[in-house]
Amino acid sequence: MGTYLRIALMIVSLVLTGLVILQAKGGSLGGMFGGDGSIYQTRRGVEKSVFSMTVVFAVVFLTLAIFTVGR
Repeated sequence: MGTYLRIALMIVSLVLTGLVILQAKGGSLGGMFGGDGSIYQTRRGVEKSVFSMTVVFAVVFLTLAIFTVGR
């Protein structure tokens, strides 16, 4: 069971990384880490869906990490 948790954790971490990169504005490394300097805008459509999926995958990642460490 521990092996399956580790594999799931790796898959979720890759998906979560991809979702975070998709959210980067401007396409540069500075934009990804807050160097963009843009004003907050309301998320709509696909952008809102990607944000929601990021939150869900972050919670799943945290849960899997806790269970994996416990084993």
